[in-house]
Amino acid sequence: MQKEDKNSVGLVETKYYEIKEKIKLENGVDFGPITVAYETYGNLNEEKNNVILLIHALTGDAHAAGYHSKEDAHAGWWDELVGPEKAFDTNKYFVICTNIFGGCSGTTGPSSINPETNKPYGLSFPVFTIEDTVKVQKALLDSFGITKLYSVAGGSMGGMEAMQFAISYPDYVKSVILTATTSRLSPQGIAFNAVGRNSIISDPAWNNGNYYEAEEKPNRGLSNARMIGHITYLCEDAMYNKFGRRLQDKDHYDFNFDIDFQVESYLQHQGQIFVDRFDANSYLYITKAVDYFDLSTKYGSLQNAFSKTKAKFLITSFSSDWLFPPKHSKEIVKTLMHLGREVSYCEIDSPCGHDAFLLEYEKQSKVIKSFLTNIKGVQNEQ
Repeated sequence: MQKEDKNSVGLVETKYYEIKEKIKLENGVDFGPITVAYETYGNLNEEKNNVILLIHALTGDAHAAGYHSKEDAHAGWWDELVGPEKAFDTNKYFVICTNIFGGCSGTTGPSSINPETNKPYGLSFPVFTIEDTVKVQKALLDSFGITKLYSVAGGSMGGMEAMQFAISYPDYVKSVILTATTSRLSPQGIAFNAVGRNSIISDPAWNNGNYYEAEEKPNRGLSNARMIGHITYLCEDAMYNKFGRRLQDKDHYDFNFDIDFQVESYLQHQGQIFVDRFDANSYLYITKAVDYFDLSTKYGSLQNAFSKTKAKFLITSFSSDWLFPPKHSKEIVKTLMHLGREVSYCEIDSPCGHDAFLLEYEKQSKVIKSFLTNIKGVQNEQ
């Protein structure tokens, strides 16, 4: 059942745009056509200068706010922050959210049909990078006739893309909002992704990525990958407060290998529901793109990476996030300050771990709303 929210964007529709021209990927491959799934909220003003691009996290999609139907019980992933008078105020801003290139929620990815073979791409889909995903988003924005973004905002992997947007198109981006993100994935983060991918590849049903027409899918491997990833989104305090060592529907150990603890049941549930909405091959490709993201190595140093940026930055981290800890955000802040860029930083005290950027709405809302209000350039506000 939908909750009552007078500031909701209401019913929304996922739309699709086809990029017919091929895009040169970072690995040298010219790839296309590409279909991009996206949603919009609010209205584009005459000057087309009130545009905010929202970018989802690892397994998200284009559905950032509102509902797809009256029966839809689940709002978009940042619904608390997007809508009339909310942080991303749709009375003022035209908000766009796209599904990532290589994904499985409407944008062309490994599960899409290759027009040259009339079969799913599978592993013939090219390995891509975060920079490639940004090129695809830019092509969609160009189709609207947008010449400058008022802001680009993203959390976690979405923050990586937002950074890359400001670096790749310095004259195009007016401001950037980075939340719970990093300029490069740590060895520990790469390790967790590697174990997740190995879980999928080790599933006999994966069949070297050729499972789309098979009756059995690599659901066990994908479920295990999600369970592994989900552990990194929480933190010890969050897991202890939520589950403790409480048993699941029992008052004693069973002395076998069935589920004993609530935390086990929770992770199993998260894994099971994930396979209903996500593609195993997309998980392989997207996590690999995240692994490859390393601004310091790519540009020679973090300072070099940001040297041509012109945007104003808001960077937010969360105290209990051990996947992308505050020190990662502070490194970006120090680099931008050294370059003389306008940058605001906020570390939010939260017990929610990395998932805080999807949970701590009230605290984020105040910071984001203040930041966006102090950027000049939006006219003909509604």
